[in-house]
Amino acid sequence: MEYCVYVLFSVLHKKHYTGYTSDLDGRLLSHNELGKGWTSRYRPWKLIYLETFSQQSEAIAREKWLKSGVGRSFIQSLKH
Repeated sequence: MEYCVYVLFSVLHKKHYTGYTSDLDGRLLSHNELGKGWTSRYRPWKLIYLETFSQQSEAIAREKWLKSGVGRSFIQSLKH
């Protein structure tokens, strides 16, 4: 199984969202069309960054890093 760490960007609201999943298509559908919660308020989302890992623990560690101060700076440096 492959795990993805991803960063989404809401152009309308200038917000970022970082997460990880083993079902990227399903998660993108959930963020943009289904579900409730924080991400539903800032639709639509576009995928601006993606990394894949073979181990879930690696994906979780990378997601945690991207949510740190250094990781947030890296995300801000991405071209949207």
